[in-house]
Amino acid sequence: MPKTMSSLSLALLGLALPFYPLALQAQNNYEIQVYPSETVAPNTLLTELHSNFTVEGSTTTQYGMLPTQHQEHETIELTEGITNWSEVGFYIFTAERNGNGVQWVGDHIRPRVRAPLSWHLPVGLSLSNEIGYARPEFANPTWSWQIMPIIDKTSGRWYWSVNTTMNWGHPVPPPPNYTAEQRATYFRDVSPHGVTFGPAATLTYQPSKYYNLGIEYYGYYGEFGHFVSLHNQQQQFFPVINLFVSPNWEINIGAGWGATASTDHLIVKGILGHYFNWRKPKS
Repeated sequence: MPKTMSSLSLALLGLALPFYPLALQAQNNYEIQVYPSETVAPNTLLTELHSNFTVEGSTTTQYGMLPTQHQEHETIELTEGITNWSEVGFYIFTAERNGNGVQWVGDHIRPRVRAPLSWHLPVGLSLSNEIGYARPEFANPTWSWQIMPIIDKTSGRWYWSVNTTMNWGHPVPPPPNYTAEQRATYFRDVSPHGVTFGPAATLTYQPSKYYNLGIEYYGYYGEFGHFVSLHNQQQQFFPVINLFVSPNWEINIGAGWGATASTDHLIVKGILGHYFNWRKPKS
C-alpha cells in the first residue's frame, strides 16, 4: 500500500538525506504527511518513523512555546488494520533541541474508516478522527480533536489526495498580564476556541515502478468564520520523492518551504515505514 507522498525533483533527495534517513497547526511539524483513503489491511501492523528537522524557524519563545529553529522531531506511528475498511493508529511525539535534550511531547490515537471497495465509488473516501494531548511547551491547544475527511484518486501514473483537516482544541490560557486587546488577538490568531481549518493535499507522478515525484501542500487558515490574515496563515510546500523498494517498506523524503511569515521557512522531513503481517500461514 504505497502511502501518499510527493516531490518536485530528484535533487531534493540529495538535500534531504543528510538530515535523515524521516506531522498540529499544519500538523505541528511532527507528522508531516498527506493521507491516502486506503486503510491498512486486517492483521497487519504498519510501523512508521517520522523524522523532521527545522532548518529555519522561530528563534524565540512564542506564547509559551519553545523556538522551532534547529528543533528535531521524531514521531513513532503504529497503525493496525482492523477490517477491510477500518484501522487504528497511535502516535508518540518527541522533540530534541540543543540545551533541552529529548523531550516527550504527547500522544494521539487515530481511528479511521473508509468507503468499502464494493461501493464502486469513482474516488477513494475515508474519515479519520485523531484525539490526543501535547504539552503546552510544544503545542497550543494542548488537547485536540482532529476530524479529517479524505478524498483521493489514481489516474494512470498520476495520483492526488486532499485532506480537509478540521481541528477543535482546548486552548492554553494567555498570560494574566495580557490586555483585553491582546487576549482577543491571542484567541483569534494563536489559540482559537472554535473549529479551525488546515487543509493538506498532494499531487504525484510515477515515471517508474521504483519511485514517484510530487508536491505536498499544508495550510492553516484559522477558525471557521474568522480566518486569520494571510500574514498569520501557514502555507507550506514540500517537493518530495517516494521510493518503492519493496511492498513491505515505504520511504518518503522531502524538503518544505514556508510561504508566509508565520510558517517555519525550511524543514526537511522523511518517513520510514514497514509492514508486519500477523496472518497465520495457510496450511
